[in-house]
This record gives sequence, C-alpha cells and structure tokens, in this order.
Amino acid sequence: MNRTKGGRTTMPADSDEKNAANGELREGANVDKIRDILFGSNMREYEKRFARLEERLNKSSEALREDLKKRFDSLESYVREELESLGQRLKTEKSERADSLKELTRESRDNSKTLEKKLSQLDEQLDSAQADLRSKILEQSKSLGSQIQKSKDELETALENEAETLRTDKTDRAMLADLFTEMSMRLKDELELPEK
Repeated sequence: MNRTKGGRTTMPADSDEKNAANGELREGANVDKIRDILFGSNMREYEKRFARLEERLNKSSEALREDLKKRFDSLESYVREELESLGQRLKTEKSERADSLKELTRESRDNSKTLEKKLSQLDEQLDSAQADLRSKILEQSKSLGSQIQKSKDELETALENEAETLRTDKTDRAMLADLFTEMSMRLKDELELPEK
C-alpha cells in the first residue's frame, strides 16, 4: 500500500529496496560518466606524464648502464694491456738475465750472485707494480661505485620531485566528494533548497 509523507508517495519496503538498488546502479554509472567528463583529460594527462617520466628514467638508466659498461671495458682493457706489458717485460728481463747469468757463471760465482739479487729485485718490483695496479683498480671501482650511487640518488630525487608535483596538481578530494554528493542529491531530486 502506498503512503504519502510530506507530499511524496512512499512505496512498500520491498519496492524501496529494488528502487534503491536500481538507483545505486544508475548513480554509479552516472558518477563514472561525470568523472570521465570532469577528469578524463586530467587522468590521461597524468598517464602521459607518468609514461614520459618512466621513459626518461629508462633512458637515464640505459645511458648510465652504457656509460658504466664503457668504463669497465676501458678499465679492463687498460689492466689487460698493463699486465701483458709487465709480463712481456718480465719475460724479456728474465731471458736477458738468464743469458747474462750463463755467460757470467763461467767467469765467477760472485757475479752470478749479483745477478740473482737483481732478478729478485725485479720480481719485487713486479710485485710492487702489481700491487700498485691493484690499488688503482680498487680506487677506480670505488670511484665508479660512488658515481653510480650519486646518479641513483639524483634519479630518485627527480622521481620524488615529479611525484610531489603530480600530487600537488590533484583535485582536492573533499571538494570532489561534496560536488558528487550534491550532484547525486540533485539527480535523486532530494536536494532541498532553503526557503526564502
């Protein structure tokens, strides 16, 4: 049975529940349409900005990776050349000293002892040179590590700044909720304006 209340006709409870469910579905569809009309372009702009930011980060990361690879390749090439040069010099020195030793052993044992000392010194120099080279490699790797960390920190700072910029550009949620509430009440014809 329909009853009137305040000039409006009310339906029984079952009918009210069905109407409320249908109204919620229509309201949800209406809200989605309104959201798309009001913010569709903003959301697409945000998506484009995020895509550009991601692309920039990927490019920066790729450039950093390439630069790092070049540096490591250069360092590896330098180390290899130095080790080959040192090895060749050592072989040459050992060969020359061995020939000299053979000749000098015929002359005297004292001279052979002197040559052995020189060979020992050369070995020590080679060890020292290798230690210096290892030290330089370690310093270079530490420098590269700090550069990588610095670049990573700069990228993270840029990303945080960009995200903060996007956050400040967003529409205020409370105002948006009030707007949707008012529009919902208007659609349901439940908005009561104050009497004059």
